[in-house]
Order: sequence, then structure tokens, then C-alpha cells
Amino acid sequence: MSRYFIEVAYKGTAYAGFQKQENANTIQAEVEKALGIYFRSVFDLTGSSRTDAGVHAHQNYFHFDHTVIEENQLLKAPYHLNAILPEDIVVKRMMVVKDDSHCRFDAAFRRYEYSIYNKKDPFLQDRAYYFPYKLDEDKLNEAAALLLINKNFKTFSKRNTQVHHFECRLMESKWDWETDRLCYRVSGNRFLRGMVRGMVGTMLRVGTGKMSIDQFKKAVDSGDCKQADFAVPPQGLVLLEVKYPQL
Repeated sequence: MSRYFIEVAYKGTAYAGFQKQENANTIQAEVEKALGIYFRSVFDLTGSSRTDAGVHAHQNYFHFDHTVIEENQLLKAPYHLNAILPEDIVVKRMMVVKDDSHCRFDAAFRRYEYSIYNKKDPFLQDRAYYFPYKLDEDKLNEAAALLLINKNFKTFSKRNTQVHHFECRLMESKWDWETDRLCYRVSGNRFLRGMVRGMVGTMLRVGTGKMSIDQFKKAVDSGDCKQADFAVPPQGLVLLEVKYPQL
């Protein structure tokens, strides 16, 4: 048996999330089905980063164990898998890795982007959050900078999450304009359930003047998820990158 990584990208609008579920279609379910058809075998994938229903990804990974796949077949596999998969999911590449490699635990960092637009645009409605309110960009970035020096992100973790601790290390946290969108970009060594959307929703309260910077800092320090706003919709969020030292 050998271990393989499979890199995927997807538009998450039509799916109930990344990880396989009992009574809903997911990215994992579709990729496992396509692998099963192509290789005529049963697959049980392990995912790198779980994304919620409606969230997109430019890059995400699975790993799986399988009998040795010949190099030529491995190179051709993405083409054939993409012919089987729905149009909103793409396999970018497959590669053999060391037997103890793990797509979740080996990731050095993950990078996300959340996009907002303030003028009605039908071409952005399923890829960004329509937020037609005046925002103070300086205040947004002041709040974003506070997150860079924070270590405990319990405030931005949804309840009933199964983690042993809430410590995360952010390497990037900033707001900037990208043509027709205001984007929040954040990278970190790990992210908690609902964390990015919780941070975005709470910073938007700062940007609209509903919350002061001092109140934001107190909310962050409180460790109380009731002080955060998780209400921003999923379509604005995209997983941009999962980085591995060995790839």
C-alpha cells in the first residue's frame, strides 16, 4: 500500500460542506465516488480542512491509501476523474507521498479570503457577501492587526467544537480592496470551527461603528463566543491555500 495526496478545488454553493455526511451531498462524497468509478475500488478519504456548506476552495487536499498506482496512470488520473466529477469540482493533481504523511496534521499553514461587495453585482452574488453599508477600512485593519497578536481564539469558535485547545497563530490578517471587492485575508497554522466567519462578522461591527476597538479587544479577550458575530454568509469565504513543507 502507498499513500497519496489529491489536490482539489471547488465551488461549494451546491454542497453541504467538505466532509462526508449521512444525508447530504458533499465534496468528499463526490470525490470518493469518482475515485471508485475510475479505480474500481472503495475509497475512504481523509480531508485537510473542513469547509462549511456553501464555502469555496481554490486549493484543498485529501489523502488516501491504495495499492501502488503506476506513474503513467497517476499522471492521467486527474483528466479522467474530472470527466466523472461535477463541473463545480476539479482534481488538480495526485501524488504519492511518504507513508506517514497526513494532509491535515502536516499542513504548515492555511490561507483564507473573505470577500465583500457594496454595489449590487449579479456576477459576485455566489462568491461574495453583498454588504451595502459604509465601512471604515482603517478601523477594520486596526481590528485585524489586534488578531495578529492574539493567541487564544475561543471567542471565534462555535460551540460544541471538538478541539483540545483554542490556541492559533496568525501570520496574516488584513483588509484590502481587490478591484470590485473588499477582501479580508488571513493565514494561520490552524483554524477553529467558524473562526474566519466569526472574525469577519465581528470586525464588520467595528467597521460600521457598532463596536469600538476597545469593545472588540474585550470581546476577543473574553473567550465568550456570544460576543462574536457569526452571521456572515458562507459564499464570501474561500480557502485559498494549504501549504505543506514537503510539497
